[in-house]
Amino acid sequence: MALTQNLFTALSQRRRGPDFRQGDKVGFVDIQQTFGFDRLRVGRWVSKEESRAAAPLIFDAFADLAYLLNLPPQAIGLRQSLSLAFGTGGRPGVQAHYHSVSRELALAKHAGAGALAHEFWHAFDHYIGPKAFDVSHHHNALMPFASDCWQKELLAIEHPLNDRLLALFACVFEPQGQTSAFVRQAYALDKQLGSRYYFQPTEIMARAFEAVIEADQRITNGYLVSGTLAGKLFDAGGYPDTEHRQQIQLALTDYFYPLGLALAQQGLN
Repeated sequence: MALTQNLFTALSQRRRGPDFRQGDKVGFVDIQQTFGFDRLRVGRWVSKEESRAAAPLIFDAFADLAYLLNLPPQAIGLRQSLSLAFGTGGRPGVQAHYHSVSRELALAKHAGAGALAHEFWHAFDHYIGPKAFDVSHHHNALMPFASDCWQKELLAIEHPLNDRLLALFACVFEPQGQTSAFVRQAYALDKQLGSRYYFQPTEIMARAFEAVIEADQRITNGYLVSGTLAGKLFDAGGYPDTEHRQQIQLALTDYFYPLGLALAQQGLN
């Protein structure tokens, strides 16, 4: 418990941003209701003390993410299609995971810090796939991710917001019509490791997304995202360089800002 508490304390001290809670104490039920999650699961081995320490960090992380993306807080739950789990199990060393079958964002009790933005993008990528692309001929029961649809050149559904999403994908993968250095390096990393992970479109987009979130100077939140601006993977080219990241940030804003306005006009608070 002491190690976990020390981690929570360190992370809370690392956060810099608006006080969205206004000093209020929050629990996991508050997180579910505020951010519009479908279901909530907290592991049986999560103590009351751990729950009380973790909930404010997770609340702040989702609030910071909504703020940076200009989304109403309720939109984080993706119209109540996304569920949240904390400390319910998982693989050793895995910080967090998005389960596409159950549409659940799962945070590890001892190692969930820093991975929330990455996994939220996976959830959003999965959610927006059938809304942005024509998947009527998709025979798999599991709906495809939007980034996979883009790579496979599926027909996009005509809508101004979808045009902006396509522009975001193009900015990440093929700025100026050429494969980006970021994508080429992802291929090189997988070739070096003898695997296919970093080069997957879903992973390329998740790393691009979290890199933009961490670089945004309006917020500093080590629970939301960490490790994209320094470290071994950064040194290996696993994230976009500064110039490319700035380009992606503009494309990301061009997409999410009008999306947030549209959701607010629909009354999604």
